[in-house]
Amino acid sequence: MSQQAAKGAPKGVAKGEPPKAAKGEPKTAAKSAPSKVVALSWISLVARVVIGGAIMYAGLLKIGNLQQSVVAVRAYKLPLPDGLIQVIGYLMPIAEIVLGVAIITGLFTRWVVLLGAIMMLVYIVLIASAWARGLSIDCGCFTPGGLLLPDQKTKYLEDILRDIGLLVCGLFVFLFPSSPISVDKWIAKGDPEEA
Repeated sequence: MSQQAAKGAPKGVAKGEPPKAAKGEPKTAAKSAPSKVVALSWISLVARVVIGGAIMYAGLLKIGNLQQSVVAVRAYKLPLPDGLIQVIGYLMPIAEIVLGVAIITGLFTRWVVLLGAIMMLVYIVLIASAWARGLSIDCGCFTPGGLLLPDQKTKYLEDILRDIGLLVCGLFVFLFPSSPISVDKWIAKGDPEEA
């Protein structure tokens, strides 16, 4: 057994703490972990604002004309009763706004962003399905939606790629939900168990 081990922790270092780097030794190992966490938290914040902002904006564009939102949903020719299509068309803009605000503010971050990611996945599947079935429609994500005129071209690939990007943002935030600014963080500061 070495003298160091017999005496316990080095002078000035509490038991269980890693020793500080001596003069001249690189400090990269000690600093890299916290800086990585800080970088991930800021990236998570940006990704959260991107997906939340996109979802909220889509809802705001539709909320003023709910009947057109129903037309956009109907254009997908889903095998659903028309009454259910109408309910989806009317509720979707409201759900998008509420979900977008919750994601942006970071309220129950991990779970609301999971809903946002699932929403993107559903949109990707629906757009791909419309494309595969040869429908000529506008997806209705950030536009009124519905059937296209004969001289208009579909933008299925662009729409799918955009939604994949938003899905990636959502999955990133789900994996790394902690960010410098969020309602969750504000709530945690007020909780004595979290302090």
